[in-house]
Amino acid sequence: MTSETSLPIQRVALVIQYLGTHFHGWQRQPNQRTVQEEIETTIESVLGYPVRIHAAGRTDTGVHAAAQVAHFDAPARIPAHRWADILNARLSEDVLIRASAVVGSTWHARFSAIWRRYRYILYTDPRPNLFVRPFSWHYYYEPLDESLIQDALTPLLGRHHLAAFHRAGSKRPHSWVDVQVAECQRRGAFVCIEVQASGFLYGMMRLLVGLLVQVGRGVRSPLSFTEIWQAQHRDQVKYAAPAQGLCLLRVGYPDFPFPPDVWFDTQPAFSLPTLPELSAVI
Repeated sequence: MTSETSLPIQRVALVIQYLGTHFHGWQRQPNQRTVQEEIETTIESVLGYPVRIHAAGRTDTGVHAAAQVAHFDAPARIPAHRWADILNARLSEDVLIRASAVVGSTWHARFSAIWRRYRYILYTDPRPNLFVRPFSWHYYYEPLDESLIQDALTPLLGRHHLAAFHRAGSKRPHSWVDVQVAECQRRGAFVCIEVQASGFLYGMMRLLVGLLVQVGRGVRSPLSFTEIWQAQHRDQVKYAAPAQGLCLLRVGYPDFPFPPDVWFDTQPAFSLPTLPELSAVI
């Protein structure tokens, strides 16, 4: 009979979705519920021994993920593509494995990634909506001009030192970031801000959005926004946007075993019909 230790080891990649609402972030922490611990504990219940899982990035408390990527090593007695179904049958309802696949032994969810993309959603209708509350910042105090926000975002493209958007407590030795995409779009009552970069600083997106809201309100100009981060004035970035509006949208790799429909844009785009559209169906 073949022993478990004599079986070949394979590396399994996962595309993971989770609702961050009741998690204390991705990374395992003492006496806190985290996504990493939940998945690792579930894998252990299958294999009978602890396994470490490595993610493309560490999301903070309350932040969601539409297509987080992670990997772990396990004996090849279970085909890699079967792990998604096996884990989904055991995981809680706020975590889901979209797909699983075998990857090479040197492939790494974090170090093989060439970019990450985050989306932040603001809901600007003055009336609250229960069905969008868990996934957006209900910002209805003043109108937001998405064109001003886009004007502020555009100079971020390229490689910049973004210490102004770097929260204290990070172990990262520098604040250089290669920003590849920085976009703001309005879909009815929703303002969506998306940023794609080689990597993200600790707390970067929420601090970025907190300052961009001032631009959208018209109390700060796009030029002033740019001057703050170019001069690294961390003291002038005082407010972080709430966690529930932020979602890790997807991660990019030069060699990825999953088709685009598994990972490319799996957070539904929020949109509500305008009043003229409603009148046509009433």
